[in-house]
Amino acid sequence: MYIIPAIDIIGGKCVRLTQGDYNQKKEYHDSPLEMAKRFEDAGIKRLHLVDLDGAKAKKIINKEVLSSVTSGTSLKVDFGGGVQSDEDIALAFELGAHQLTGGSIAVKNPTLFESWIAKYGGEKIILGADAKDRKIAISGWEETTSMDLIDFIKDYHAKGISYVICTDVAKDGLLQGPSVDLYKEILQEIPNIKLIASGGVSSVKDLEELQKTGVYGTIVGKAYYEGRISLEELASF
Repeated sequence: MYIIPAIDIIGGKCVRLTQGDYNQKKEYHDSPLEMAKRFEDAGIKRLHLVDLDGAKAKKIINKEVLSSVTSGTSLKVDFGGGVQSDEDIALAFELGAHQLTGGSIAVKNPTLFESWIAKYGGEKIILGADAKDRKIAISGWEETTSMDLIDFIKDYHAKGISYVICTDVAKDGLLQGPSVDLYKEILQEIPNIKLIASGGVSSVKDLEELQKTGVYGTIVGKAYYEGRISLEELASF
């Protein structure tokens, strides 16, 4: 199981939101590059980089941060937040992103999202499947659709998607444990999907539980930044 630290960016700084709420923001570090280097030095290979300013503006805002992290480290960066046009996805890859995560766009503009899968390949595009009570949630989780989570993932898997980041909105940023049963169910239904768990991790025990489910990777954010899990413990995975 890959450990994938998350760096969320507002105003060029590392922050975390609680349950996607911009009013519940906590700053952790001035330099995303310095933070990324810490992860790299610990032997971590991947990074989940989210442009929260971009998510609001619906276009990439923190270009310099993406560029500095991809050129200043060897981390495989999956980038998300605000990529909603052909120009922006081309720019993200140009700036060194290894993969691109699309969530709301996959719901609101499936034709465009499918064209990206066709152009860049299912290995390069990650489906962001955020769920609230098993229904797909979009637009920073402000909107819950009537789409069933597992059906949504199945549909895009059939269209060529290999990687899925699944966040249970109810768990995110609360440090109350991840949705282990939900991930087990997804993997039972779609066994060959590369499922990345996100949200709720609070301890090494949570990571061990997730590893047993067979998820491909787990995104770790607040638990590390709040000192619940050390860098050495993350590196041990």
